[in-house]
Amino acid sequence: MNNLSESALLETARNTIHQESEALHALEGMLTEDFGKTVRLIARSTGRVVVSGIGKSAIIAQKIVATFNSTGTPALFMHAGDAIHGDLGMIRQEDVVICISKSGESPEIKLLAPLVKNFHNPLIAIVGNVDSYLAQQADFILNTTVSQEACPNNLAPTASTTAQLAMGDALAVCLMKLKGFSSDDFAKFHPGGTLGKKLYLKVKDLSLQNEKPAVGKETLMKEVIMEITKRRLGMTTVLDEGGKIAGIITDGDLRRMLKERSTWETLRAADVMNTHPKTVSDEALAVHALELMRRYNITQLIVLNNDEYSGVIHLHDIIKEGLL
Repeated sequence: MNNLSESALLETARNTIHQESEALHALEGMLTEDFGKTVRLIARSTGRVVVSGIGKSAIIAQKIVATFNSTGTPALFMHAGDAIHGDLGMIRQEDVVICISKSGESPEIKLLAPLVKNFHNPLIAIVGNVDSYLAQQADFILNTTVSQEACPNNLAPTASTTAQLAMGDALAVCLMKLKGFSSDDFAKFHPGGTLGKKLYLKVKDLSLQNEKPAVGKETLMKEVIMEITKRRLGMTTVLDEGGKIAGIITDGDLRRMLKERSTWETLRAADVMNTHPKTVSDEALAVHALELMRRYNITQLIVLNNDEYSGVIHLHDIIKEGLL
């Protein structure tokens, strides 16, 4: 084992990242009409995108399939080695096939490509050699040639697999734009975890679990304090005679009242309330409520349903759901 210093290791890491970023930069200039034709072909297809590869390219293929599926383009992975031993049966007539290979000359790929052509499926090559057998067989070529791997021996797939991955991401993003794939669509495919909650969890999903503190404008402060304490949200709304929001009284308002006044027993809610409370629609996303709390440096919002008092959402509700 070489006795490399920490600085030498850091320099090697920087060089690796630099070489891979250079490969990605060069990829921009290698895009041709075939890229746009590939995107439109996939978008028009009524089938799936079958992505295949061998070795490290197979691992990249699996990631591309995962990205396609999560962004509205049905896809599946077919290992090139297994394809010639029965897995070709997963390809349907309406499917588009993408083969990924650095050399385009792997034995498995050379067996697979003509079989796909015999099935009359469109064949897309993500390939690092545009003169290869795979490129010659393909209907469209997406060039991922790299001048050199980041590997010091120029052997281990590093820059080349990064280029393949970026090309797959470019396809997925373009398909999203072409199809008008929205954040709402994204939420349908990502219902779990924090990401899913950010995309679908609404204010009403949280506020309905809370109490609805409320007092009248003429309510004495002793009763106001009791209402705030009882509902345990650090605030209470103040309603007018018609049940509409007239204001809000928070723990902070109470502290300021005690600091500024020597007596408060005869004060009423209308004397202390903030008449411009911050509100949010019950149909808004919970992350929008969080944005409002951050913007105004507050911990709760009054929730409205068509301008009617619906409830309260608190910062603690958002924290509990893991959105912060």
